[in-house]
Amino acid sequence: MDKATEEPAGKRTDVPVKGEAAIKPEFLTTKEKFHGFVDSEWRGPKGDKASENDKVEETKVAPPVEPDTKKLKLDSEESNKSGKPDGKRIRGQNKSRPHTKPTTYDEKRLCLSVLQDNRECPFGDKCHFHHDIAEYMATKPADIRESCYLHDTFGKCAFGLTCRFAKAHTTPDFKTMENAELIKACEGKTPVKNSLSKDLQNRLRKRSVSFKKSAEYLKTLSDNRDKREERGNGEACAAEVSADQTGGEQQAATKVETQLQASPDKQPPVKTIGPLTDVDVIKLRPCEKKQVDFQDKLYLAPLTTCGNLPFRRVCKRFGADITCGEMAMCTNLLQGQQSEWALLKRHESEDVFGVQVEGCFPDTMTRCAELINNNTDVDFVDINSGCPIDLVYKKGGGCGLMTRTRKFEQIIKGMNYVLDVPLTVKIRTGVQEKSNIAHKLIPEMKKWGVSMITLHGRSREQRYTKLADWDYITTCSKLASPVPLFGNGDILSYEDAMKARETGVSGIMIARGALIKPWIFTEIKESRHWDISSNERLDILRDFTNFGLEHWGSDTRGVEKIRTFMLEWLSFMCRYIPVGLLERVPQKINERPPYYMGRNYLESLMASQHVGDWVRISEMLLGPVPTNFNFLPKHKANAYK
Repeated sequence: MDKATEEPAGKRTDVPVKGEAAIKPEFLTTKEKFHGFVDSEWRGPKGDKASENDKVEETKVAPPVEPDTKKLKLDSEESNKSGKPDGKRIRGQNKSRPHTKPTTYDEKRLCLSVLQDNRECPFGDKCHFHHDIAEYMATKPADIRESCYLHDTFGKCAFGLTCRFAKAHTTPDFKTMENAELIKACEGKTPVKNSLSKDLQNRLRKRSVSFKKSAEYLKTLSDNRDKREERGNGEACAAEVSADQTGGEQQAATKVETQLQASPDKQPPVKTIGPLTDVDVIKLRPCEKKQVDFQDKLYLAPLTTCGNLPFRRVCKRFGADITCGEMAMCTNLLQGQQSEWALLKRHESEDVFGVQVEGCFPDTMTRCAELINNNTDVDFVDINSGCPIDLVYKKGGGCGLMTRTRKFEQIIKGMNYVLDVPLTVKIRTGVQEKSNIAHKLIPEMKKWGVSMITLHGRSREQRYTKLADWDYITTCSKLASPVPLFGNGDILSYEDAMKARETGVSGIMIARGALIKPWIFTEIKESRHWDISSNERLDILRDFTNFGLEHWGSDTRGVEKIRTFMLEWLSFMCRYIPVGLLERVPQKINERPPYYMGRNYLESLMASQHVGDWVRISEMLLGPVPTNFNFLPKHKANAYK
């Protein structure tokens, strides 16, 4: 019998707290009763009720007591060492957040030579890894499940004996089994594109990659800069120098445009046969070379950390039209960093896919655009000029570009010059809270050649403290016409989406709404409130797990990577309140959920904002956490440890 039904929480007599969602009184409860119920009814991954020893271990991972949101530094010596006064508040969870690398969860790994048909290890006795398979299998953590998703889907598992589901495809004599029919069916398919090849990585590290088109554009900027310096070194007055600086960029842009306009008159290098068409005569601008229909689409925002490829696949299943990779630093891409290039990967299900890059200098951004153009398969490239974090803003990137219009213009024109796909831009209303500048930038960006603009209805200073300003987005959408402008901010239901469409925007970008409820795309397209069950929500997490095994691997490293990204996602997903429990539909994104009991235990567990309960949910899909596991949520405002 469901304990939530057997022992109802009772009606709450106090007045609802401002900012809390309105839930039917029969489901409301107190914090103590909620955590007491969740802890007492918890059943482990194997279905057995937690023992007293298990409860002690769980308490070590995530104690049920919620601390204060801010803590003071008690050690005055440490405060003095850091040069900060005593009692300085610790601010920001992005800083000094404990991070355990997935590699530390393997005490001793199996040597690669053993996995590759037992060839001789080149390191001999100096090798630190296992060579005895029986010894490795004896110390390896227990299998998570009896079936392997990779083996069942593709016919073979590339991780062999190191797979955390190895029993499903391993013989008693430690040989890996294969399904020939499935392997043949999957031959020639490349479900994931845009991987960084070893050859390109080596050339990037040796700086031997050619950037011809970027050099052409940057030379025009360099020539004008040299002229300014020559005149500046003379005895010209300050007024002349200032006038020359403001006109230099226009000269550079005019020179590039002249080159673009002159190019159609040049004879083609290869003699063509056939009728003369408009395509032969008219040279399209770079942003027009590949047409993308942005009109009235649902755009999944590029979400740092959570917007990974498996999550995007989940959202595509629910109806997202446009997807975009996580923000990538242009300098890291140019250096050939594998981790940064992983952000550009594209799954075959992503039919309209773009990548987002961040940078603050015309040379690096232009070269990065040419690199992406020549080595990846994308439908558009997006410039991030809305990132609010200090690391990016203080060096002039992200929101900083909105106040550096000369550099911004150089970056947009340079990237447009080298790209064969549309160039889009994501901006905020401005930097300061009460000083909007987007309406001044948008007419300029139209002249610079932007194909689409996305406007987040908040400034950098606001972050998420106030509601998005959709009236301002309406004003900007009129200024942007005929260039498409997408609105972004506070969309959590199809009613929110309908109101947003009435403002005249070309489309809607959804960010936090997709993290809280990824089925929001289905709700919008079907114009309904989906009272999704807790089992269906668990199936969504199961799909994410399977996609993660395919993307990150099924060994211990891969499994713990999936767990970390799942826990980051659950820090948002726990904010969802089931439709059937709401007193007033729909749920608003700025209303925090009070403590409530779900209609069954799983629904109550998924409502917990305690990190230890998120770990429990991950254990239902990925098995018990390692003994040295540690996780602190990025968004501490809605999670506690």
